[in-house]
Amino acid sequence: MQRFHNRRDFLACVSLASVASLLGRGESFAQEAPLETTTVRIPTGTLICNAPTYIADELLRAEGFIDIQHVPVTPERLARPELMEGSGLDFAMAYTPPLLVAIDAGAPVTALAGVHVGCNSLFAHEGIRSVRDLKGKKVSAGPVPQPLIASMAAYVGLDPAKDIEWVSSPFATAKELFVQHKIDAFLALPPDPQDLRARNIGHVIVDSARDRPWSQHFCCVLIATKEFVRKYPVATKRVLRAVLKATDFCASNPAAVARRLVDGGFTGNYDYALQTLNEVWYNKWREYDAEDSIRFYSLRLREAGMIKSAPGKIIADGTNWRFLNQLKRELKG
Repeated sequence: MQRFHNRRDFLACVSLASVASLLGRGESFAQEAPLETTTVRIPTGTLICNAPTYIADELLRAEGFIDIQHVPVTPERLARPELMEGSGLDFAMAYTPPLLVAIDAGAPVTALAGVHVGCNSLFAHEGIRSVRDLKGKKVSAGPVPQPLIASMAAYVGLDPAKDIEWVSSPFATAKELFVQHKIDAFLALPPDPQDLRARNIGHVIVDSARDRPWSQHFCCVLIATKEFVRKYPVATKRVLRAVLKATDFCASNPAAVARRLVDGGFTGNYDYALQTLNEVWYNKWREYDAEDSIRFYSLRLREAGMIKSAPGKIIADGTNWRFLNQLKRELKG
């Protein structure tokens, strides 16, 4: 794998022309209506698995966007799509279970595409070998981990509300509670899985990149505000095309993307970034059915008592696959 030593080397490699040639441009812009807006607001943060949105600037410019605004967002904020409009974002990556909780509550957001599979790992301490062993245990809670772990618990017959002792804490301190044995299980998101493995702390009882059925469904999807999609359908398609091309690049050249993440200040550890990009499945957006993932997690969350809506209503209220279906035809692998 080729490694890049600075941002200039990376940009030289993935210039607009080379990216378009490498990943395929799809139909020409001459066949599309003009952009309704040249401004787009996307999040920036420290979760390595969100790399496609972090590295998409050059691709967005190739799509005609001029004013690309990066909005700093914490993991907790990303886990609450119902707050997206108030946070100044047009698009964001969202974890699927928390997204469905937000859609069930009437959040004005819509899922556009599945982006990747396998970014989270459920760690536990000694004596816990499976999700069933979480009964009576202390487990990290919060907007990201609780819906995900509750989905896993409901799938194996536990009642998450009664069988698990949820311990709430800020995202930034949950790992330390696990390290100090103050909680028994912790849902780790990159770069935390890589760090815990390197320090030999705990062990993984669910690896969403390998363990079925979690490895068969998108953990993270691209979402947009309903207002942006309604007002700017051409811009919506072009943003999605840029992000999906960036997703392809994460799969085809993880070393270059890892270096870009370090040079861009998204993470300080190149090795952890590279591990993440090699472990997370960025090559499934064409193959996996995003609607099937929404249906799967909706069923699990309804079993867990975390949402009231049936899967069909969640899909009708909070998804729009028409842009993805068009791009699957255009951006053939």
